[in-house]
Order: sequence, then C-alpha cells, then structure tokens
Amino acid sequence: MDSRGIIITVKGEIKLTIHEKKFNTMVIHGGYDSKDHLGSLSTPLYQTSTFTFETAEQGEKRFAGEESGYIYSRLGNPTVRALEERIALLEGGEAGLAFASGMAAASAILFALTKANDHIICSQGIYGCTFGLLNIMKEKYNIQTDFSHLETEQEIKALIKPETRCIYIETPINPTMKLIDLELVSKVAKVHNIPVVVDNTFCSPYLQQPLQKGCDIVIHSATKYIGGHGDVVAGLVVGKKDFISEVAMTTQKDIGGIMAPFDAWLLLRGLKTLPVRLDRHSSNAWNIFQKLKEHPKVANIYYPGDPDHKDYHIMKKQMKQGGGLISFEVKGSKRDAQQMLNALSFINIAVSLGDAETLIQHPATMTHAVVPEESRLKMGITDQLIRLSVGLEDWEDIWADLNQALESI
Repeated sequence: MDSRGIIITVKGEIKLTIHEKKFNTMVIHGGYDSKDHLGSLSTPLYQTSTFTFETAEQGEKRFAGEESGYIYSRLGNPTVRALEERIALLEGGEAGLAFASGMAAASAILFALTKANDHIICSQGIYGCTFGLLNIMKEKYNIQTDFSHLETEQEIKALIKPETRCIYIETPINPTMKLIDLELVSKVAKVHNIPVVVDNTFCSPYLQQPLQKGCDIVIHSATKYIGGHGDVVAGLVVGKKDFISEVAMTTQKDIGGIMAPFDAWLLLRGLKTLPVRLDRHSSNAWNIFQKLKEHPKVANIYYPGDPDHKDYHIMKKQMKQGGGLISFEVKGSKRDAQQMLNALSFINIAVSLGDAETLIQHPATMTHAVVPEESRLKMGITDQLIRLSVGLEDWEDIWADLNQALESI
C-alpha cells in the first residue's frame, strides 16, 4: 500500500481502497469487509455482552492493551465498530465512537473537554436538552457558558477567556435554522488552541462535513437522518484518533452510555440509503418552502436553501443542499399555532426529525420547553414558531395537508 492508501497488486494493477472511494460508495461499504465475517454480505449482529479468551494470558494481554481484540461489549463490539469506522470515513475524520443517544454523545464530549470552573462558548440557540445539560454543568461544577451569534471574528475573540475549553456549535441551529460560518469560528479557535465541537445532526455528513472546514469534533443524534426510519435512538462522535480513544477509555467506559449492537446494525442499514433519502428530503422541502413562503397565514419562514435567507451565503459555502427542515411562524398566537397542528390530517405531531414520515412540532412547548422564556426568545423561538421535518411522501400530499391546516386558523 502506498501513501495514498492505494493497494498495488503483484501484477502492477492499481486498486482503490475504501478511503479513495466516493461518498455514495462509502455509505454502503465503508468500515466493513465481508471476507472478515465468513462472507456475510450484511454486517453480522454480534449480540453478545462478552468475548472469550483462548488463554488466561491472552486475557491479561488484552486488558493490558498489549494485544488487540474484543473483551466486553461496553469496551467494544464488532457490529458497533463497523458503524464507528463508517461514520469516521463519511465525516473525513480519524475515528468514530458510538453512544446510546445523541445526548449521551454530547454529554460525554463536554465532560471530556471540561472540568470544574471552566468556560464554554456556545451558539445562540441549541437543542433544548443540550441547554439543560449546560445548566446542570453550571449548577454542579460552575462551568459557565456564553451564548453568541458567532457572526464576526471580533465577537468570537471577545468571548474567549483563559478557562475557555471549547466552542460548541449547532448549524443549522435547532429550530431557527440560523447558520454559523464554520471556517470563521475554526480560524479564531485555532489561534487560541480551542477545540470546536459541531452538532451536525440536521445535515448528516452527506450535506455538511465540519471537519473539512477546520472543526475538531462532530456529534450526531444518529436517531435522525443517519437512522432515517424512526426505529432507533443513538449518538455518534467523530474526531482525532487520540481524542476519541481517550473518550472511549474514560468518559464512555466509566459512565457507560454505549450503543447496543442491534442499534448499530439498524444504523448501518439506514446509512446505506442516506444520500438517496436526503436528496428526496431536500427536494421535497424546497417545494414545500416555496408554497409556505407565499401563504398568507405564514408570517416568517426560515429555510437554509432560501436565497433570501440571511445566511444563504454560508449555506452555499458549507452545505450541499438546503436540507429537509423548515421552520415558520404562523400569523396570530400560540393558540393559532397549536390549532394549525391539531388540524393536520396525516402529518404526525412528533418531536423527532429525519424520518420517512413528515413530522411537525411546536418548539416553545416541546423540544425547547426546558428553556426559560427570556432565553428562548433570545434564540428566536416564539410561541408562533413551528418546526417541520419534511418526509419522503409525495410533496403534493404534504402540501395539501399543510395548506388545509393553515386555512383552519
């Protein structure tokens, strides 16, 4: 194998390794070779809690780190490992790590990066449970968080303190769809040797790859687009090999928020159709966006693919497409927003996203209910705001249901 990761056969033929292949190929083949698993085309499900040793000496060597091999599924599992290797390839990172949920992943990374009395810089607007986690860290360990729009170099520099341990970003932000310029933040952070953590859930590695923009760690709620079928709860992290290994052998091992082998198997299956699904999610969302933008009952609409979106230039720079999520404010009150949701026929009221089904929810009283009203309004989450995860159905049917529900207000 040469330095490019290309295998040169004895006959002089050149054969590309998986590292040289394109995204649509890696989502199917990355991190797995059937030859290593008795020829099984599908990744086998290693539904086991522990692994046997041939000798006592072998067990000693594995626990001492002197010999590679599996010990106990909390410390590593072949099915889970295949998923970890695949997500690392897709994000362009060195190593991946799988968790029981997106919040298990986020909490493990934040715990690994901080200690008591440290400081975090965070995007102005994050998932409600992440906001709740930061509050817990403040109450228990006096870890302070400054929220910012992170729009200029000066704004970011002004927030940095000697005790700043990371910059935590969502982009697009949940649920306001505001975008953060990853290259800008990374540029400032690198000068001060501060790691940049990006929650990439809304995009998946198909639409956005933060590590390629200079960021250090990527987090996913794999429950969403990566799984894609609403049947698994999981989290994933990608970053440098040394850091990921440290988290695996400390924060993850000792707190124990590991992924089950069956969940990894479901995610490997879901990943195979990720590009096809996200192309459809995005095209459907574009059609729905155009209809919503013209509707007289819609006051404001937020979609990264909107040419009139304030951050459209950022979307063009770091995202492949606008994605499958739209947020919009209805004209009227909280009651009008809820009435619109209650009038829907087949669109489901639910707080997840990225499923085959179109899902809709009211952030102020659902996903971000834990956020105090003052902070919520600063994030741009009003009582009239609705978040729509556009599914894979025919977009005309999605629109017909949304239209009749809007007309009921």
